[in-house]
Amino acid sequence: MTREPRRLSERASTVLLAILVLIVTGVSYLWKNPPTLPWPPAVAAPQLVPAMVPLVTGEESIAQLFTRAGCVVCHMIPGIPGAEGRVGPKLVLGLNGPRRLADANYHGDAKTLHDYIYESILSPGTYIVPGYPDHVMPRWYGQKLSATALDKIAAYLESLSE
Repeated sequence: MTREPRRLSERASTVLLAILVLIVTGVSYLWKNPPTLPWPPAVAAPQLVPAMVPLVTGEESIAQLFTRAGCVVCHMIPGIPGAEGRVGPKLVLGLNGPRRLADANYHGDAKTLHDYIYESILSPGTYIVPGYPDHVMPRWYGQKLSATALDKIAAYLESLSE
């Protein structure tokens, strides 16, 4: 009778050891080979942080300028490949800029379209385009865009009238 419980105890130990080996092996395999989903997981909207945006000098082509500055993430900009964002307003400021300057809700200091574009980039909370949220446009662009880059951006956006 004493041999029977010992055999059961040995068998139980062997079974438990085998289960433990299977668990460790499975976890190790999954660690090295994570499963892939048959569909992509939901992706959060991209966040721009100053460290991600290199200094934009203005020596870049106009398309590179908008891309490197991150404008394409949020704005639709005619003529700029990949600029199909919908978070911010479409940038056809040759058409919309004068309307915004004339808007009774505009309380900025700009008197010209060129100055309005500068103001919109450097102080984006001055005027919020109706239908778009405040505090989405980064407030740190003045640190990442040279004066030459700002001039090129303003000149390009002034020329867009759809």
